[in-house]
Amino acid sequence: MTDDDLHITPRVARVLMSEEAIYGLILVSGMIVVAGSDDGRSLSVLVTVAVTVLVFYAAHVYAGALGRLAATDGSGGLGTSLRAAARQSSGMLAASVPAIIVLALGTTHVIADATANWTALVLNTIVLGALGWIAVARWTTHWAPRIISALITAAFGGALIALKALIHH
Repeated sequence: MTDDDLHITPRVARVLMSEEAIYGLILVSGMIVVAGSDDGRSLSVLVTVAVTVLVFYAAHVYAGALGRLAATDGSGGLGTSLRAAARQSSGMLAASVPAIIVLALGTTHVIADATANWTALVLNTIVLGALGWIAVARWTTHWAPRIISALITAAFGGALIALKALIHH
């Protein structure tokens, strides 16, 4: 299955198939576990996740810009370096959107708080698995490496789900 088969544009593929997107999903899941252990309310979890993602994104952009400036001895310019780092790091923001939407549903009481927290964790794990599958599918048609990659990538989310289960039971 190719990006064309999945209707993934090159820009969307670049954002979603980035280390920043994978890292963002794991970060959001970790924050759901940590924030959910406090009072479990979707609002506090949502605020914690959103603020943490924004801080990590800003730090990532700043570090990326500094790295680009250092690598080019400043010839790339600050604005250019910041824009390039912001584009490179955008996967972290994009990856947080599905969980934030689910947590917002809990905040507005469309679904229960606990359901929102667990659903966001499971959704992130499914997305991690899908990204692991798609990443390998881009370079091989064999099923075994795709399945192994999907399982390994999803295992990061699974580990956080297990941690949440241990903390709350």
